[in-house]
Amino acid sequence: MQKAASMKTSTTVSFTRAVKFWTKLGFISFGGPAGQIAIMHQEVVERRHWIGEHPFLRGLNFCMLLPGREAQQLATYIGWRLHGTWGGIAAGSLFVIPSILFMQLLSYLAVAHIDLPAVAAAFYGIQPGVVAVVVEAVLRRV
Repeated sequence: MQKAASMKTSTTVSFTRAVKFWTKLGFISFGGPAGQIAIMHQEVVERRHWIGEHPFLRGLNFCMLLPGREAQQLATYIGWRLHGTWGGIAAGSLFVIPSILFMQLLSYLAVAHIDLPAVAAAFYGIQPGVVAVVVEAVLRRV
């Protein structure tokens, strides 16, 4: 009985709501695969109940066997489970596009304006936040 309950999605989510979530996740997910997968699990399984624990872990296991980024593959898998092919395309794309844009902005700031005290301070201020996300993800896995 418990296995059947963990297999089903307890909340039906609209495509628009899912696209908004994947866009937000693309902007906030950093810290490498461990941090990204931990955030995804917390949001999709624990908080929003869009997918059960068993399907999430099964998808993660499959994604770990494939070459490439597990977190992006897992986002694509979850998007596909929720909304088919278009859901997978949207989730996989929106998971990386905001990060690409953000990295381009940070790269420009680092190259063009690192000599400004405010920019240098911002880069030093980001470091503890990144470390905290990675440590939190590692502690959740232990």
